[in-house]
Amino acid sequence: MNSQKKIIFIFIILISISACKKEENISNKTTNNKELNVPKGMVWVNGKTFLQGAKQSDNFAMPREKPAHEVMVDGFFIDATEVTNKQFKKFVTATKYITVAERKIDWKEMKTQLPKNTPKPHDSILQPGSLIFNKNINAVVNMNNYFQWWVWKIGANWKHPEGPDSTIKDKDNIPVVHIALEDALAYCKWANRRLPTEAEWEAAAQGTNNSAIFTWGDNPAILNSNANTWQGVFPTKNESIDGFKLIAPVKSYPANSIGIYDMAGNVWELTADLFNVNHYKELDISKVIKNPTGSKKSYSPANPNQIEYVMKGGSFLCHESYCASFRISSKMGVTIDSGSDHMGFRTVATVDMISN
Repeated sequence: MNSQKKIIFIFIILISISACKKEENISNKTTNNKELNVPKGMVWVNGKTFLQGAKQSDNFAMPREKPAHEVMVDGFFIDATEVTNKQFKKFVTATKYITVAERKIDWKEMKTQLPKNTPKPHDSILQPGSLIFNKNINAVVNMNNYFQWWVWKIGANWKHPEGPDSTIKDKDNIPVVHIALEDALAYCKWANRRLPTEAEWEAAAQGTNNSAIFTWGDNPAILNSNANTWQGVFPTKNESIDGFKLIAPVKSYPANSIGIYDMAGNVWELTADLFNVNHYKELDISKVIKNPTGSKKSYSPANPNQIEYVMKGGSFLCHESYCASFRISSKMGVTIDSGSDHMGFRTVATVDMISN
């Protein structure tokens, strides 16, 4: 996924060459002989040791997911669903927050993160907006050129997910999208939550498993009944076998073994970890790694000029012919000011956060 900066930079090239607030406690869990109050809308994930990264039998695993390594995480709470439009609207109403996709673009700040001597684009391009999937694409020349199926849409943001003429009316239970990292962190601060680490995210996705490929186990044949992903020929033909052509309301598919929904498909989910394609290769995997917090630096050869964070889970656009990112170990990098119509987030909390 690429940021406003990179999209505008690509356009230049093309032109030149042609956590909710503390909510009511509704249930109790017991861990380490202590009774826990589980916040409304969240699920308790027991502390556990599990295998993070690519599984041996996973034929779609990429180099950045290897080698697999044993990780231990302490117990935590996680949202049962992705943050919805309704929840995010509550935050915006309370704080008057303006998301990155809604803000005026500052060229002076933008060019500091672009290659030197990048010319300023026309003011008609330098307008607030976000990325949306091109639903009208009929053919692609090269599957490596993903700009063929993305459109920079001026006026697209969380309130107008497909552009200025669209709306989220009657879409309270749809995951909020067009959210940049800064927006997710602002929500977390208001809600007394935080983003999950990649290890926490994988621990939650595993549920009661410790080394599964998918949130439901290891059987790829039941993908369509368990996750909102692309069916057909990506990106030109979506057969919508599962009933949803693009994004789906939360809880449209079965929860995993501990009651968490949509950690495979629907929308990508932001994490707190920096994205570094070499990070796993640099780890000491001779011993169990406790509560890892990711790489100390960001590195992506495809986008060396900007800082990227890990996003997990894939989206409604994922297909085995392209990214197969509906696997637990899959990950991609996203720049700090990126937003799109297939990326959102969920939050986590620890016992001490809930108690305060």
